[in-house]
Amino acid sequence: MDICIKPNERVEELYGGTRVIQNPDGFCYGTDAVMLSGFVSAKPNEKLLDFCTGTGVIPLCLRLLTRCRDMTALEIQPEVADMAERSVRLNGFESEIKVVCGDLKNAKELFGAESFDVVTCNPPYMKPLSGKENINDSKTIARHEVLCTLGDVIKSAASVLRTGGRFYMVHRPERLAEIFYLMKQEKLEPKRMQFVHSDFAAAPSLVLVEGQKGRKSGLVVLEPALAKGIDKIIEQAGVNFDD
Repeated sequence: MDICIKPNERVEELYGGTRVIQNPDGFCYGTDAVMLSGFVSAKPNEKLLDFCTGTGVIPLCLRLLTRCRDMTALEIQPEVADMAERSVRLNGFESEIKVVCGDLKNAKELFGAESFDVVTCNPPYMKPLSGKENINDSKTIARHEVLCTLGDVIKSAASVLRTGGRFYMVHRPERLAEIFYLMKQEKLEPKRMQFVHSDFAAAPSLVLVEGQKGRKSGLVVLEPALAKGIDKIIEQAGVNFDD
């Protein structure tokens, strides 16, 4: 298939021939997206929505790690959504991953209330810095809450999840109390969490959280994990692509 690769873009291999288009001048995916993908559980008959998809790396990783084949990738930046859509076509996954350019704050209007079983998100981690950022810069939009807040992410996730549906997010540990507070406000009960370290001698750099809509309280804290690439996560998960 002849897919246009634009100036300054490059094609990177995720694993086993799966590829993603990246622009080094913009915001490229990192270990946080890969670690979140390894934390997510998604079944073959479930519908999954990925907020802040960027170039679509989380749906592409989940295509490798799960048997979920009904995924929607939502991205607000048209040029980034275009890269994600071309990445999907580059891999021939058009029937499994649909890319939509839109605002996650309008997710209920875009897709309908309670229309997904799973929502994933690798959101901006940092609060706005009093107008000092360039709000038109893709790196700023990906890193800072200029187009959506943590509250927007959680509220929108709750609006499109069915009762019992699961919300998965990666974020910074220092905002964990805020995450739990906002989740409980939207009846997304925190059920699982895991800290991620670059080195166990250092403080955790990421936290992975799973919330379930309308469920009773009861949080399981998993053993801390070391940050890994998608190849190590697939090896650890024991994925058998011949099944």
